Amino acid sequence: MKKIMMLAVVALSLVACDKGTTKTTEANKSSANVEGFKTAYIDTEKLMKEYQEFKDFESKFKSMSDRMKNELDGDAKKFQRDVLELQQQAQSKGMEWAQKRQAELERRQQTLAEKEQNYMKKFQEESAVERDSMVSRMKDFIKDYGKEKGYDYIFGTGDAASVLYGKEENDLTKEVLELLHKKYEEKTGKKVDVKEETKKEETKTETKK
Repeated sequence: MKKIMMLAVVALSLVACDKGTTKTTEANKSSANVEGFKTAYIDTEKLMKEYQEFKDFESKFKSMSDRMKNELDGDAKKFQRDVLELQQQAQSKGMEWAQKRQAELERRQQTLAEKEQNYMKKFQEESAVERDSMVSRMKDFIKDYGKEKGYDYIFGTGDAASVLYGKEENDLTKEVLELLHKKYEEKTGKKVDVKEETKKEETKTETKK
């Protein structure tokens, strides 16, 4: 099952500089705070990849997909065996038996096709609802976070990238991810373990500093 999800956070244009108030000292400031605007960005691809709720979402629907596939595969194998039996016994059991058996198998084939369609529809609908709900909660969280911290804009990177460059100190991904995990732990009672690769990446960043 293809991975479905990539979060894109709000992207808005920055206003033009006010020539009358621009000073030499302000010209050296980070672009994150031009003209008094407080801005930052989030690596949305990394956020979705490492957020535990998204991992649990993927695991849940992979298990659901595997159960459906195994059940449909079992039905298909049994159907194939019955078709082979018809072919092998048609001559010995007579035309009337063969015709009845064939009609029965045709009805079963139609039923199996409908069952597969229903399973796919159920899977797509349930996963879409849960995915959209999760993304909506993340957007609301980032919106509240931005208001609380006094940001004018929080940009998002990813497929719909709105940040082509950003200083590392303006990257909120790690902080937001930690806060989301804390909230998820409180909600589920499940302890979230940070991946070893994430720890190594953080150590590498600290070493650079």
